[in-house]
Amino acid sequence: MAKYEPGHVHIERTALNQNDHSYDLKIDYEATTDEKEGRGIQFRLHGIIEGKTVDEKFFLSKDQVLPSFLMKASRIAQSYLPPHQKFETLGSPHKLYDAMFEDIRQKLDVKSGDPVKPEHLGNA
Repeated sequence: MAKYEPGHVHIERTALNQNDHSYDLKIDYEATTDEKEGRGIQFRLHGIIEGKTVDEKFFLSKDQVLPSFLMKASRIAQSYLPPHQKFETLGSPHKLYDAMFEDIRQKLDVKSGDPVKPEHLGNA
């Protein structure tokens, strides 16, 4: 199951076999300004991964949010699984993330060709 509304994404997955993983996660997000990083998005990833409660917040600056969100969220999710189990990515239909990213572009006024801070290059 996957559901999107502006500022909120809900994704749920049931394990298909013993090597797979289940999760029921909500991702809330809002545009905000960080003193050090400037404009960006504050995310809250909360719910359950393999029976473990998840409630993590993270901030990504305007130039990092679109290229780095899925990687950052997936790394957090991985930390809730045993080391031998690999969390590929927070998979969901592309249209869900397309809508989310378009909402973020509008909230942050992101345009193609916007500058990237040099210190953010390679820090995905």
